[in-house]
Amino acid sequence: MPSPFPGMDPYLEEPARWPDVHQRLITYIADALQPKVRPHYHTRMGERVYVVQPPHAMYPDIILTQRPIRESAPADIAVQVPTVMVAEDLDTPVVLTLPPVEHREPFVEIIHAAGDEVVTVIEVLSPANKTPGEGQRLYRLKQQEILASPVNLIEIDLLAEGDLTVAISEEGLASLPPHRYVVSVKRGPDRYRFEVYPIPLTRRLPHFRVPLREPDPDVALDLQAVFTQCYDNGGYVDLVDYRRQPPVPLSPEEAAWVDGLLKGKGLRSI
Repeated sequence: MPSPFPGMDPYLEEPARWPDVHQRLITYIADALQPKVRPHYHTRMGERVYVVQPPHAMYPDIILTQRPIRESAPADIAVQVPTVMVAEDLDTPVVLTLPPVEHREPFVEIIHAAGDEVVTVIEVLSPANKTPGEGQRLYRLKQQEILASPVNLIEIDLLAEGDLTVAISEEGLASLPPHRYVVSVKRGPDRYRFEVYPIPLTRRLPHFRVPLREPDPDVALDLQAVFTQCYDNGGYVDLVDYRRQPPVPLSPEEAAWVDGLLKGKGLRSI
């Protein structure tokens, strides 16, 4: 069963659910493009790996829970009971030493079959890219490296919250029609030209051209078809309660439209 929304489903923007959505989008984008670019090109999935230092958590479903002192702790968390004596009768805390957390972030590369040259990079932005921290720093560093090279860069931002992270300037985005999401295609040879797809909540995701190495023709990517596959295979219809408000903020206009849409589909009481 497809999502009740014509395009992106705002219920899937929830940070706790996004890692699964993100992984599926990357996988299905690579799968959709592979038969179109072969045999001269191939798609492959790359990965950025970095360490997140505690207490910063990438997603809000990571929580710290208390446990009695007499219970044994997991091997990767060191627990100490302070032995300093004080005059007052104070409660004794549990002292936790939290280890750094390794974070992995996938992306898609299109490479030329002759020589393994990277021709196009496709990024689906995550909360880590749009929140100040190591994930955003590394993303921006790679973004600048690509912009200064002949490699094509496609950025798909399906998250309304967070910092402006796509390569388009704030002034450029402000000049676009009203939108919640955006897809940006930057062709390597032209540093200052962007093909931008502003996407309001009420519209389907775009069917756009993916550039290869000149003079080879572009190939097409139907992002809506990829998202529908992601939604169906992820079984999100079983996990999302559309009777509730979305877990992310909506504008008053978006909220009214969502309420009418879900009531019209029988997913919310009238």
